[in-house]
Amino acid sequence: MALSPMDVTQFAAVDTARAARMLNEVRTARLSGGRAPVAPRPVIEQSWDRMLRSGVDPEHDFRSGLLGPEEIRRRRETSELRHVLPVLREALLSVADVAQHIMVVADEDGRVLWREGSARVLRRADGLGFELGADWREEVVGTNGVGTPAVTRRPVQVFASEHFVRSQATWTCAGAPITDPRSGRLLGVVDVSGPLETMHPATLAWVDSVAKLAEARLRELHTQSLERLRAVAAPVLARLGGRALVADRDGWTAAVTGMPYLDRVVLPKSPETGARWLPAFGPCTVEPLAEGWLVRAAAGPVPQGATRIVLDLGQPRRWSVRVLGGAEDWGRELSPRHAELLYLLAVHRGGRSAAGLAEDMFGDRARTVTVRAEMSRVRRYLGAYLAHRPYRFCDDAEVEILLPADLRDLLPHSTAPAVARRRASSGVP
Repeated sequence: MALSPMDVTQFAAVDTARAARMLNEVRTARLSGGRAPVAPRPVIEQSWDRMLRSGVDPEHDFRSGLLGPEEIRRRRETSELRHVLPVLREALLSVADVAQHIMVVADEDGRVLWREGSARVLRRADGLGFELGADWREEVVGTNGVGTPAVTRRPVQVFASEHFVRSQATWTCAGAPITDPRSGRLLGVVDVSGPLETMHPATLAWVDSVAKLAEARLRELHTQSLERLRAVAAPVLARLGGRALVADRDGWTAAVTGMPYLDRVVLPKSPETGARWLPAFGPCTVEPLAEGWLVRAAAGPVPQGATRIVLDLGQPRRWSVRVLGGAEDWGRELSPRHAELLYLLAVHRGGRSAAGLAEDMFGDRARTVTVRAEMSRVRRYLGAYLAHRPYRFCDDAEVEILLPADLRDLLPHSTAPAVARRRASSGVP
């Protein structure tokens, strides 16, 4: 009896060699255009399609240059992932070593920054180019447990010939993305890998749970840093009149005075002391305070002007919104959910109700609570340019969408029915 795609990992746990042979037949048939004995799992098939379109050679192992020791050190020192290494090591390394696995941590660019575990498996990984400083982006080395989770923004297990490049077919890996809980920005991927015979169907759930623990640790560290900043800000704000707030360097508010509490203020990437204009705040003065910024409202009207909003979805893993032509140009990287929402609003300029967005995103008009909660978060930084009842971009804003060259690469993480239909379409919004 033919197996369904979802049975593959369970089958591999029972008979690894037979499962590997079957997946090799599936891969060979898919690449040659023949009839496969079983369909690839959807996440694997979609990745293979991306590889075929981008020209990755399935029969030849291509490796880009390794980063040098100084660049690896620099990236380690600036990566937010350094704060969660103890969590990853404690939860993964002891079991990984016994199970003949290694733990690999890569940054948002797919570069391997940390690699620990079984010495024997580390030597085998060297033969695959799975080394410190190596580039394991999907578009460079094909479907794999580092690059594919970075593109899809969800945990992925890749077994045997589910790897697109043949030289990796002796390997099994399970990776999960780690995102910044403050912004949704991809920080990197944690992966547990090993030789084919070490495959276990529970590995993916294990790695995913550890990635979530790491994100929880980042949230805890952020809360602690805001508390420290709040202690410094309190006596300063007590002496001020008018409206003012103190935010950390990412714009998260520690304390306010003379105004309603604002979760976050959008700061320029490199704030400078002096007069500024900030979205949702207006004209103000900005000056450094401890590990953050003191923002004081200034007198005078908010400058008006034609506004152009650019929604950039053209990159495979980084999506952003830029506001141009107003009082001051600014931009923000988007989380996967916010990229979906703004895309849907951009293609429905007449607006969408909460029920309509719920249907677009989940295929379920009843999930309006989730939609309203996410839209509330979007409005914290883009509220000056959004209207509601229905949700829409303001009529006087010019909205431009930058799409991938191939629409099948549009928001590859997204399972939203409306986005999936667009990926299957060849039209232009």
